[in-house]
Amino acid sequence: MHNPPAELFQRYLPNPILRAENWPYRVNSVFNPAATLLADGTTLLLCRVEDRRGHSHFCAARSADGRVNWQIDASPTLRPDPEHHPEELWGIEDPRITYLAELELYAITYTAYSPDGPAVALAVTRDFKHFVRYGVVMPPNDKDAGRFPRRINGRWAMLHRPVSGSSAHMWISYSADLHTWGDRKQIMEARVGGWWDANKIGLSVPPIETEAGWLVVYHGVRRHAAGLTYRVGLALFDLESPDKCLRRGAEWVLAPEAPYEKSGDVDNVVFPCGYTLGADGDQLNLYYGAADTSIALVTASVREMLRWLEGQDSSSL
Repeated sequence: MHNPPAELFQRYLPNPILRAENWPYRVNSVFNPAATLLADGTTLLLCRVEDRRGHSHFCAARSADGRVNWQIDASPTLRPDPEHHPEELWGIEDPRITYLAELELYAITYTAYSPDGPAVALAVTRDFKHFVRYGVVMPPNDKDAGRFPRRINGRWAMLHRPVSGSSAHMWISYSADLHTWGDRKQIMEARVGGWWDANKIGLSVPPIETEAGWLVVYHGVRRHAAGLTYRVGLALFDLESPDKCLRRGAEWVLAPEAPYEKSGDVDNVVFPCGYTLGADGDQLNLYYGAADTSIALVTASVREMLRWLEGQDSSSL
């Protein structure tokens, strides 16, 4: 009998790493964190925190090793500001962080939520204490946005997920100044039928630059009789033409299996929004929301992820 192949992602055994009870003030849940490495090597998670009204804000948690001894800000790090940004009336959700070395800025894309629907908004910071909001850069209904870390052919680029009817696909847009975005193009479609990622897909973490191309971790949503299941898949895009998909995995690579992923405020959800890379440039630490209730961690090898994609049938695009 042959042993099954090893999973690409390995769960950190003390998962979840952060829960509502760890917070220094009263909250309902913590999940869907953005992640980045600070200059001193500290891991910073910008966590989505839902209060007991059901509205979300962001709160930073810091750890020397990205696993334990988290130091959590004593109060919200970034609150909704509906007085100046009415698009944030019902909260701010699902941040992604990209460090823009050229500008020496951390760019945070997030979902601004209001009666008009979810919209992509942008804020920038140097220290995660002072923020400058750019406001809405993609109007409703649009979300799941993440930026590339450098200009491509002279322009900034962003992946995002507008919704049209019952379908939601991945798009790319470009900007010269981070404020005005255009030249939108659909780059990857949700599959149809019985696939794990049928009808609705979206970016998970910001694109990861590798020698082989931009490695994209994305989520797919499967609707079934018992509700929805959120799983994770992989795709690869061309470095200088990031609208060109080179490879797309046919199978999901991470799915709700552990009890904390299968049961919570929203059952059967693994939803990554942030990652860090080890000093070797290969070990990937993927931080994700589990069942919209807690934060967990899986690790993987970028080389192994690319090798897995090489073995995928190109017809799965």
